[in-house]
Amino acid sequence: MSFDLIVRNATLPDGRSGIDIGIGGGKIVAIELNLQAEAGETIDAGGHLVSPPFVDCHFHMDATLSLGLPRLNRSGTLLEGIALWGELKPILTHEAVKERALRYCDLAVAQGLLAVRTHVDICDDRLLAVEALLDVQKQVAPYLDLQLVAFPQDGYYRSATAAQNLERALDLGVDVVGGIPHFERSMEDGARSVRALCEIAAARGLPVDMHCDETDDPLSRHVETLAYEATRLGLGERVVGSHCTSMHSMDNYYVSKLLPLIAESGMQVIANPLINIQLQGRHDTYPKRRGMTRVKELREHGVNVAFGQDCTMDPWYSLGGGDMLDVAHMGLHVGQLSAREAMEYCFDAVTVNAARAMGLEGYGLEVGSNGDLVILQAKDRIEAVRLRANRLFVIRRGKVIAQTAPRISTLTLAGRPSEVDPASYAPSAS
Repeated sequence: MSFDLIVRNATLPDGRSGIDIGIGGGKIVAIELNLQAEAGETIDAGGHLVSPPFVDCHFHMDATLSLGLPRLNRSGTLLEGIALWGELKPILTHEAVKERALRYCDLAVAQGLLAVRTHVDICDDRLLAVEALLDVQKQVAPYLDLQLVAFPQDGYYRSATAAQNLERALDLGVDVVGGIPHFERSMEDGARSVRALCEIAAARGLPVDMHCDETDDPLSRHVETLAYEATRLGLGERVVGSHCTSMHSMDNYYVSKLLPLIAESGMQVIANPLINIQLQGRHDTYPKRRGMTRVKELREHGVNVAFGQDCTMDPWYSLGGGDMLDVAHMGLHVGQLSAREAMEYCFDAVTVNAARAMGLEGYGLEVGSNGDLVILQAKDRIEAVRLRANRLFVIRRGKVIAQTAPRISTLTLAGRPSEVDPASYAPSAS
């Protein structure tokens, strides 16, 4: 038997080691010990962790890399970021949006990030960003899976033309229905928008991904309406609530009722640790709220929770670099997810959980899955998060598309090792 590529001596996320992975025709064909076969190319993983690629299930690519245009967000608040984006929209050009998005996609792929769900603002009547990102989606398809969400940034009812623009965007081929109920003029309008948008998704057979309760207000409870509509319309896992930060401020009695409703609906939740910890709690003095949703409690109720990056160098966040291990690392800390299995879950939150939230087909590390892999300079999931491990190889459909040299420092200290590999400093099994 002959393969296009064999990755030998891999350690898998489930802990199995010394495994060989054979890829042919763009698919994983074999995963076994001592695979007896030839290949056009062979990579020795050297016992390093081999994972399916990273997935960012919540991003804003229409705004990415626009930091400083037309000015900086001085307060650092969500609302100033929205206002600043409103100033930037009229001066956007198709070419500029596309060029920044393509640069970001290059950065993402170099970091082993091969699937992104991006929200795109449809409140600009030109639908300029929609058309630009549809062009990007086609161009990057050979190396990155890009989903677009029709996002009424200024409010589905609050913006006069959002309803018709959202339908236009979906007609152009946008993949997912979005919303922002907490930004409507009233709680009633917010609930109405959730209902209307879920009905549109149900009628069109599309998923829903809604910015839900991205606020410190404990009375912002649109996630309850979203869970209800997911149940009423039978949408189940096709519904995602993103952010859900108000849950951090809600009283425990109400949450004890809410969590079972979310679990019963089958909907999924996306937290965005970098942005949630940066933007929320801005009106607090001390104590300051962390502002991230209740990941641990959602997990305990069987809800799939994924982590997104949300922003990179834009009106809301001046940092970021396409590295989903940064996201997992922050999620671990702010969520106090320090048990061993919880740390492993943080890795899953930017891989398998995020892929599930996006409904990706062919994703995974099993026979029949797409031949998409990342070889990391780490021995397991926890070490990958701890070190934000180097991506030694990024593989798409059985072809190496990015490669990075191992991260090793050379010392000039007398009597000490001359080289230091961060991955070698983990505690020994003994």
